[in-house]
Amino acid sequence: MIVQLLLSFVASSLFGVIFNIPKRLLPHSGFVGMSGWAMYMAAARSGVDGVAATFAAAFFVAFVSNGFARRYRTPATIFIVSGIIPLVPGGTAFDAMRHVVMNDYNAAISLAAKAFMISGAIAMGLIFS
Repeated sequence: MIVQLLLSFVASSLFGVIFNIPKRLLPHSGFVGMSGWAMYMAAARSGVDGVAATFAAAFFVAFVSNGFARRYRTPATIFIVSGIIPLVPGGTAFDAMRHVVMNDYNAAISLAAKAFMISGAIAMGLIFS
């Protein structure tokens, strides 16, 4: 669990570098991503469905991002964009496309629907915050 939290911090911070976030805010954007991933892991381990856990984590990311935005007088987008990176279902979408290439359409549709629902949960979590 500690390794996952550390890696989510690093991934969020490095995406902040890619998106040209001010250097003084990189640790904060990493913290937002790490806290969102921690929220997701806590919800998933307590038996909540993956889509609902992603919704809760995205809501939490937006909430923390708004707090940092007020504290540091910057746009919340700076923290939100890099903070949701650990939640993005890239692996699931990749697996869906891999199953399409292998002509396993039943598994592909299932995985694509899951990736779509997780993406929608991220969007709804950010909107409702």
